[in-house]
Amino acid sequence: MDFSTKDFVVFTIYAVVILAIGFFVSRQKKGERKSAEDYFLAGKSLPWWAIGASLIAANISAEQFIGMSGSGFALGLAIASYEWMGGITLLVVGKYFLPVFIEKRLYTIPEFIEKRYSTNLKTILAVFWISLFVFVNLTTVLFLGGKALDTIVGSGDGSILLTSIVGLGLFAAAYSLWGGLAAVAWTDVVQVVLLIIGGFLMTYFALLNVTDSGSFVEGLKYVYEVVPERFSMILSKGEIITPNGRDAWLDLPGLAVLIGGMWVANLYYWGFNQYIIQRTLAAKSLKEGQKGIVFAAFLKLLLPAIVVLPGIIAYVMNLDAESATLNMELIESGGFLGVDGNIANDNAAPWLIKNYIPAGLKGLILAALAAAIVSSLASMINSTSTIFTMDIYKSIFKKDASDAEMVKVGRLTGLVALITAMLIAPQLGSLGQVFQFIQEYTGIVSPGILAVFIAGLFFKRATNNAAIWGVILSIPIAMYFKVAPNGWSQSILFIDLPFMHQMMLTFVGTLLIIIGVSALEGNQVNNKSIVLSKKLFSTDRYFNIGAFGVLLVTALLYALFW
Repeated sequence: MDFSTKDFVVFTIYAVVILAIGFFVSRQKKGERKSAEDYFLAGKSLPWWAIGASLIAANISAEQFIGMSGSGFALGLAIASYEWMGGITLLVVGKYFLPVFIEKRLYTIPEFIEKRYSTNLKTILAVFWISLFVFVNLTTVLFLGGKALDTIVGSGDGSILLTSIVGLGLFAAAYSLWGGLAAVAWTDVVQVVLLIIGGFLMTYFALLNVTDSGSFVEGLKYVYEVVPERFSMILSKGEIITPNGRDAWLDLPGLAVLIGGMWVANLYYWGFNQYIIQRTLAAKSLKEGQKGIVFAAFLKLLLPAIVVLPGIIAYVMNLDAESATLNMELIESGGFLGVDGNIANDNAAPWLIKNYIPAGLKGLILAALAAAIVSSLASMINSTSTIFTMDIYKSIFKKDASDAEMVKVGRLTGLVALITAMLIAPQLGSLGQVFQFIQEYTGIVSPGILAVFIAGLFFKRATNNAAIWGVILSIPIAMYFKVAPNGWSQSILFIDLPFMHQMMLTFVGTLLIIIGVSALEGNQVNNKSIVLSKKLFSTDRYFNIGAFGVLLVTALLYALFW
């Protein structure tokens, strides 16, 4: 089904509304200038519902909307652990991390490193995060978003890939560079409503078309009955083999999603990732930020129906009814084969949108997809500029920089980062399961950084030298598990482990290094250590009731799909 005039009209209305909101909330009264706090932290004025919506909008990008649907196609519902366990992780961040960040009046996460350890370590990590945002996050989101638009609007042969990448980048830049975090957060409120509605519509129409009956309920029953193993949350070895012949257990190794390495991935992402945590730092108050986090945790419970279930439906639609194996003729005609001849799982969501969504609604769902992409791009651009301006430019080059100068530098930094990412993105090619790819390779560096933060928060004797050695040595520890010489992966020296196990072992190993080096330096309480108290971690009844509700629903979901 072609992209119709109705679809273009709907999509255009979406674009105009988002730009109008972005420019409206970032307008300035005559004679006034934006302060650094206005630009980078929205004047610390965000209410809880804007924080919660913005957290999810920043989180759900092409990496999830496209990449996680691809992992649903390959792995099944088990990949939803990133969403459901992410909700619980948010509660931990709200109760134990955010109070410290708010008390320290942070603009950036690297700033915490300076207050707890040293300026040198802060600079090292600031450069790392900027590099990660530009060369991994921004480029991947741009590539996946451009690829999706090329499949849905174009012919899927890459003819409009570059145009789509440039268009998405410029759209995000149009309001985020001028308006800063306020424009990003307030447009996110609209974006998250749109992406949830659009996502549910995609799932709804896919289920209508999975059987001849045209019934939503029958479609849901049929999908579950045909592939019940793909609704298992805790995988065993050999239980699911992906379309490309990989044991899904290597990506989601059993109970590690509940009590193992997924905690490392989630705590790093939700607790110490600037482009995620920045909107909580802009809260009116700590209590408002914590309520926003609970709201986001509830929304996380809904997301697998939007970003995972469509991939499972696409898998069922491409099964051969007689043999219950993938129909390669359908796979090939549907554009699921990548350039290397392997099945490109990440084409699942674009394929559903292109083939099963009615005219008019296709434009709405494309707008939802664009909302997921653009909101994340805007957040990444804003966070990149915040870290560079506050942690590098102001800290190293011009300590007395004025607010107007910092805003100017922030805008220029965001523009340079975006242009760099747009130049790199078209070169990425086919990455298979992009969501899993990003998780796995981010997992090389995230355990060591998480260990430094956890030690900084809760281990008063952690020293600056111990943290530096921990960060440095965490990389070879991770690479020891990740890369082994040919034929050595099962030897005594090299152990072949799922990457979640690798992440947990790297995290524990780094913590032991920090504790050991601190002990060698005298094991004295660091004068920069965080003063913790019971009062600091106290939460009001709204947070407590909401947190209990999230925990209860999550437990029920795992019990249902165990």
